[in-house]
Amino acid sequence: MTNTPLTPAEFEQALRAKGAYYHIHHPYHVAMYHGRATREQIQGWVANRFYYQVNIPLKDAAILANCPDREIRRQWIQRLLDHDGAPGSEGGIEAWLRLGEAVGLERERILSQELVLPGVRFAVDAYVNFARRASWQEAASSSLTELFAPQIHQSRLDSWPQHYPWINPDGYAYFRTRLGQARRDVEHGLRITLEHYQTREGQARMLEILQFKLDILWTMLDAMTMAYELERPPYHSVTRDNVWHRGIAL
Repeated sequence: MTNTPLTPAEFEQALRAKGAYYHIHHPYHVAMYHGRATREQIQGWVANRFYYQVNIPLKDAAILANCPDREIRRQWIQRLLDHDGAPGSEGGIEAWLRLGEAVGLERERILSQELVLPGVRFAVDAYVNFARRASWQEAASSSLTELFAPQIHQSRLDSWPQHYPWINPDGYAYFRTRLGQARRDVEHGLRITLEHYQTREGQARMLEILQFKLDILWTMLDAMTMAYELERPPYHSVTRDNVWHRGIAL
């Protein structure tokens, strides 16, 4: 393999090409977009995805803690506020709880995380732990699955109201808000990535990091497929109860 670095345009094209493996193409998502998902499958997705939502600020806080660049921190901190909310305003986590209520879940049940599958928990925890251990540039660049996020949010807004009239439309506020936020975050994250990875070796490593993040998102849906589509949740051969652990410190 040549050691000549990719030009910024070539590198960006290589990053965007990873969209072929984005979880928008996972059969679980495809079923939701085409109106084939059951109420339980949508509820299961919302409840499990909540674990991802509440961990995004922890991931971003880890990036801030490792970043010595004041200007980067001043921009990156907006991501925490987007999810946690600022004083006097609600954030994405609250909007996701309202989505949960819109699909028929009780807020307390979502907050309890009792429906979070072990496979989902392990995948999300791996992402947060990576952000804590990696350099701030690598952790920041791992967020570049945002390159593909506007499309996934728009597809939900376009298809869900048509296929699932039982969902309260108020629950779609999260997707509408993230359309603009994701585009802003992409611009910032892409700029960091293109400026930092100047060698072919570094660029190859970054493509692997992005694939790692894509693996996490895909694996989450694999776990949900087993539980809600194939009806084989953890320990299904011995019990129908949710006996798996619920996030105790190990």
